[in-house]
Amino acid sequence: MHKFITCIGECLIDFFPVVEGEASLGYGTDFRMHAGGSILNVAVALSRLEQPSAFVCKVADDYFGRYLRTYMQVEGVNTKFLLASPGTHSTLAFVAMENGHPAYSFYSEGSADTLLTANEIDEALYRETKILHLGSISLLNGTTPEAILKTAQRLKDKALISFDPNIRPNLIHNEAVYRDMLARIFSLADVVKCSDADLTWLYPGRSSEECLAALLALGPALVVVTQGERGAIAASVGGAQGRVAAFSVPVVDTVGAGDAFCAGLLTCLSEPELRTRDELERISGEVIDGMLRFAAGVSALNCTRAGANAPRRTEVEDFLRRE
Repeated sequence: MHKFITCIGECLIDFFPVVEGEASLGYGTDFRMHAGGSILNVAVALSRLEQPSAFVCKVADDYFGRYLRTYMQVEGVNTKFLLASPGTHSTLAFVAMENGHPAYSFYSEGSADTLLTANEIDEALYRETKILHLGSISLLNGTTPEAILKTAQRLKDKALISFDPNIRPNLIHNEAVYRDMLARIFSLADVVKCSDADLTWLYPGRSSEECLAALLALGPALVVVTQGERGAIAASVGGAQGRVAAFSVPVVDTVGAGDAFCAGLLTCLSEPELRTRDELERISGEVIDGMLRFAAGVSALNCTRAGANAPRRTEVEDFLRRE
């Protein structure tokens, strides 16, 4: 029985600067730790939006790994597909704000979440997944990228596959290998969400509309592009299009905004009428607009609080009723 929106990818500890903390040589030296990682953020946001989310990852048995596992359980994310990785360490990321945008420094060499292999994944995942979500930095290091690719290949045409590349150019060691991995996953994905920053790296010098067409030609049924304060646009392989303006809210920061948007989009996709590829191909512009509006609402509320801190479903519904 298909049950979960299963998220497969990285989980890590983000260290955010404490604004009121000490400074040395003009740099902040006080940080506070938070559970993070794009894919984990999506899983948690889905749970807060009252969706049955599950998470797949290898987790270290260090202090940070134990914290991450507990955090998932408290947030209502199903951990049945988590794998223990004794003797390894957790990925750490230090986050600073530069020109209003988060800048990340990652420490992930040999960390647990880079060591996943396909043969370790529970067979129940393939029976109990209705949507698979993947992407971000989990496609960059170790054995995890190949494990994720093989999982998507096995689920192709059995579950919807959602992909957010969430490209981090400063972490790419071999661009040719990485672009090849992206191309293979684009061809498997049913739904792709990219930011305008992703498109700048993927297709330099091309307009968002040209990028939408290029991505649809690779195989997805629906492509969504988030454009920050300009909102979001989308197009389907069947020719339907959608657009939503960004909501005007007091922005604290934009950390996790794209992940929150993804969770909102996946929440809409989990509705019965949108669970198959064929139905996605026939989606109407009106339905796309509704999906984008809900996702934009989730993202907007995330931006009104510090860090990746997605809203509850009731908060989103109340917010959208007021707008």
